[in-house]
Amino acid sequence: MEKIVTIIDVWGVFVFSISGALNAMSKKLDPFGVFIIAFITSVGGGTLRDVLMGRTVFWMEDHMYIYIISAGTIVSIILRKKITYLMKTLSLFDTLGLAIFTVIGIEVGLKYDLSPSVAIALGAMTGSFGGVIRDISLNEIPLIFQKEIYATASIAGGLIYMLGLEIGLEKPIVELVAIAFIIVVRLIVVKYELQLPSFYDKEEVEKEV
Repeated sequence: MEKIVTIIDVWGVFVFSISGALNAMSKKLDPFGVFIIAFITSVGGGTLRDVLMGRTVFWMEDHMYIYIISAGTIVSIILRKKITYLMKTLSLFDTLGLAIFTVIGIEVGLKYDLSPSVAIALGAMTGSFGGVIRDISLNEIPLIFQKEIYATASIAGGLIYMLGLEIGLEKPIVELVAIAFIIVVRLIVVKYELQLPSFYDKEEVEKEV
């Protein structure tokens, strides 16, 4: 079980580092800037989670995460010219990171005997807030503060996770189902451009722009 969690965690850090690096390169940042954005995208949510829980921040205990982020950054820089569909690639890696880190955050909460609702909140925080810090650093409005269904997909995935445990499914199955659910929801949202209801009409938004 620990090996499965570790694999999920490593993969999440790796794909989020690629997402952050690609976003940074789209803004023409230098290599150091690309690494910093990849770093905060990968560990920003988990760092905030650990600080709020009063535990040692995970990447300070294990330098493996630094190496993984470095690898993701290097891969992104080397392959940047071969990525022909940049926006689709950004969305894919962001979706994978959101799904994986949501599950990781939930499991950390449950490991510390927190309530299911708090664990789901920690999952959404772990999955979403690295992207929030990334977007703010790149002078963009974070996705979760807009109409796009992002954190909502994470929370829904958390509910699916808890439901799976409640009905007695094995933990690895629950993990895969929750991850797959979030990925499918996000892919559908991106493909069909689905959005949450807005308080503002189209004309009002256009005037602000």
